[in-house]
Amino acid sequence: MITILGATGKIGGAAAKALRERGIPTRAVVRDRTKADRLTSLGCEIVVADMLDRAALSRTMAGADAVLGLCPISPKTENVLDDARRLTESLAGALETARPRHAVVISDYGAHVPEGTGITLLFHHLEARLAALPVTMTFLRSAEHMQNWARQIPVALKTGTLPTLHHPITKTFPTVSAFDVGVVAAELLATPPRHEKPRTVHVEGPVRYSSIDVARAIETVVEKPIAAAPLPREQWEAVLRGGGVNDTYARAVAEMQDAHNAGRIDVEPGGEVVLGKTGIATVVDAAIRKR
Repeated sequence: MITILGATGKIGGAAAKALRERGIPTRAVVRDRTKADRLTSLGCEIVVADMLDRAALSRTMAGADAVLGLCPISPKTENVLDDARRLTESLAGALETARPRHAVVISDYGAHVPEGTGITLLFHHLEARLAALPVTMTFLRSAEHMQNWARQIPVALKTGTLPTLHHPITKTFPTVSAFDVGVVAAELLATPPRHEKPRTVHVEGPVRYSSIDVARAIETVVEKPIAAAPLPREQWEAVLRGGGVNDTYARAVAEMQDAHNAGRIDVEPGGEVVLGKTGIATVVDAAIRKR
């Protein structure tokens, strides 16, 4: 049996679906049972628990062969660092108590870099804390999610311009469908671990894209010109705050993007990489049709 934390999210939901398609018993952990209908229809056992309730989390892992773990940071949290620390400690405590055979934990590209990566630094601390546990650990580092472009699509459709924090717009970067991350996680969870020391796996899409490529993908769907345009650095934090995040979160994301543009957020040298199957055109098309 496998426990999936954050099972109503894109990654957790995709992992649960992939596991159930294999006929593997799956326990889906949710915060709100009313949002678990799809998981119930898949045949998952539904358990309600808060990520900050260490004892409750431990109970969701009881008897599990493997656990999919994550550290979901809310963009509206008042203190990003404190919130991340509490979530990390709660997850670490639950894993240490339950001691499943294997834990696959969602991390981030660039988590190996010890400083200067903004929001990504939270995953550096997450990995360091969990690596010390008496549990066989796999860190699944995800490239940025293709689905994040859905936030910019309304602006692109209205103005014909796709604003981007990726500078220059010709630079290609790793990105992946969140659903592909879930499928890769399910494969790792379903396979008995053969390693003792923590394993790190990076997952990105089938090819790397530039902001120009994303604009062209949107252009193809809507059949009107869309041009990628770099958002000036001095506007980043204000734009991020306008999207509903607070000052500290906006600053941390901006610092992460600076590191990204400098080439510091990528696969760890010599790191293991798995490629997802979903291209940006598929994700853009789905986002536009969903509007």
